[in-house]
Amino acid sequence: MRIAICHPQTPFSRGGAEMHTEGLAQALGEAGHDVDVVGIPFKWYPPSEIVHQMALWRSLDLTESNGQRIDMVIALKFPAYLVRHERKIVWLIHQHRTAYELWDHPTFGDLSLHEDGRAVRDMIWQADRVALGEAKRVFTNSANVKDRLQRSIGTPADVLYHRSPLSETLLRRTPKEHGDYILYPSRLEPLKRQTLAVEAMRHVRSGVRLVLVGTGPQEQAIRQAVARHELTDRVEIAGRVSDEKLIELYLGALAVFNGPFDEDYGYVTLEAMAARRAVVTTTDSGGPLELVRHGEEGLVVEPDGKAIARAFDDLSMGRSMAAGLGRSAQRRFQEQVPAWPEVAQRILA
Repeated sequence: MRIAICHPQTPFSRGGAEMHTEGLAQALGEAGHDVDVVGIPFKWYPPSEIVHQMALWRSLDLTESNGQRIDMVIALKFPAYLVRHERKIVWLIHQHRTAYELWDHPTFGDLSLHEDGRAVRDMIWQADRVALGEAKRVFTNSANVKDRLQRSIGTPADVLYHRSPLSETLLRRTPKEHGDYILYPSRLEPLKRQTLAVEAMRHVRSGVRLVLVGTGPQEQAIRQAVARHELTDRVEIAGRVSDEKLIELYLGALAVFNGPFDEDYGYVTLEAMAARRAVVTTTDSGGPLELVRHGEEGLVVEPDGKAIARAFDDLSMGRSMAAGLGRSAQRRFQEQVPAWPEVAQRILA
């Protein structure tokens, strides 16, 4: 088949959505299909630009290209799933969250702050109902996203997990001895809440360190917080690193922290588990809670600096516990998260 994967790409930004798209394209190509990614640069501000983006995707004609029929389109994210096609599959990463569960959130809501925000939100709701209702099949990347979709517009979906490219590599590598640091690799932005981990480092009693990997709009604020609390010898902000360096950091960590707010799915969790590392996450982190159970694959604590610090200390002073949780984490990852050939089969079934 000729398959178009529809992806709204934020220029100069690369994250889980881009890796998800690339992984799907590769898996479908390896299954013998002719696959290409169709992208449109995405911008979500001001709110009127969202309407423009919706119109762009809705007006695309992907029935054929260069005189050859396109047999299927697969859309992963708002507003790409507004595209029309007689055989449209949606594998939902997330809806436009500030039009739904983050609408009135005091920290993460932004659309509601604009004069035309409510009108744009209503247009998104209406468009989602129409566009997702057209799909021949709707999958979500996690149960968390499935539940949001059901609550918001009542659309049913099937959960389909997948592996990140790095998690596949980590499964094949031999873990090192547990080091003295907690690793948190993620884009530095408010929803990822690196500030929680930094706050925790103010309260740790053991010699554990924190290593943050990534860049993003909150980098300067995080650096200032580390300096203000005199944590420069305990918290390392490593910035952007190569894949090989990140693999080494995973394999040598004491454990991995992943404490975002209401995450859709979360590659950090998968990669930690594949590396046989315990995961520390929080009770409101969303997607990670589908794979990490307290005391089995990691530690689940309240989103509070002191509670997180206690978890860090427990792992630092109980390395046999950290090792046991890590072994359980890798087993659960292998049992619950299918490899890409199986994912491709389910998408096309």
